[in-house]
Amino acid sequence: MGKHDMTNDSSLAFELPHIRAVATSGKDPLDRISVRDYTRDVEIGAFQAERGVTQRIRFNVVLEVSRNAAAQSDDVDQVLSYDTITEAIDAQLADERINLLETLAERVAERVLENPKSVRVFVRIEKLDRIPGTLGVEIVRNRVVLKDVLRPVTTPRERPDTEVHPLVIFLSNEVLHGADLAAWLDAIAGHRLPAIICLEQARATAPVSEIAAANRRIALLSIEQNAWVLAAKDKRCVVVDSRTELDWAMKHGQLSVWAPSRIVLDAVQGPKAGAAEPFDLARWFAAGFSADVMAVIGQSGADTDGVRYVNLPSEL
Repeated sequence: MGKHDMTNDSSLAFELPHIRAVATSGKDPLDRISVRDYTRDVEIGAFQAERGVTQRIRFNVVLEVSRNAAAQSDDVDQVLSYDTITEAIDAQLADERINLLETLAERVAERVLENPKSVRVFVRIEKLDRIPGTLGVEIVRNRVVLKDVLRPVTTPRERPDTEVHPLVIFLSNEVLHGADLAAWLDAIAGHRLPAIICLEQARATAPVSEIAAANRRIALLSIEQNAWVLAAKDKRCVVVDSRTELDWAMKHGQLSVWAPSRIVLDAVQGPKAGAAEPFDLARWFAAGFSADVMAVIGQSGADTDGVRYVNLPSEL
């Protein structure tokens, strides 16, 4: 490659997605719609300093679409709306807190490519407040082609026809450390619904900080200690900490034990209850996963809407 070609390639690498789309199109280019310089205040980032604060994120998205007769007919129903892009961005930002720009770009691309008229998408996302300039990521994604038929790339939780409604179990320390644990786990594993077990904090006294955020993490880690204790007691129990893992586990009949730190800390709309109230935390989790029912084992109480108190394994 000559010097002239290298200069052109380097220049193209820093161009906006609409220019890159043109440069990489074939002899028969597709139509394109774009959203440029769409800026949102977002809580994002893997560093502790990026938690609890927002920073400006800029989106540039170009979507290549299959041809249609909208230009000739002036029929808005035949064209893919620009809202497809902005709504995909807004929906993803509302869905969960994300650490990496790379992940955010992938999720936005997946959502945009769900539309049957979409073919290829360029997504550039930049942080505007981290350095004097900008830093970011850009990806290009195509819809998956299978037997010459275009189909969208989606994640399991985005397919409403395959949505799974789990049974969420709130397991007390008395049951966790009691003689009947095996019988309870047999009943849970044999239930018609996939089960996710939530736990209390460990019995051991946890350290206390003067900082609320630190105490919250300590309390969440105490619940996770119990999760690993349960997993060590029965090999059927698998500790899971991400929504992706839980989606997979529910569809494959795995007996999951929830380690809450990641989902709680990354939630856009976090639980009102602190981790020091694990029962309320479990109810928030059950609602977020559209659980059919939450069963409370090892505690007494009156059944309420969506919550059942179960005293015997046979009653589950």
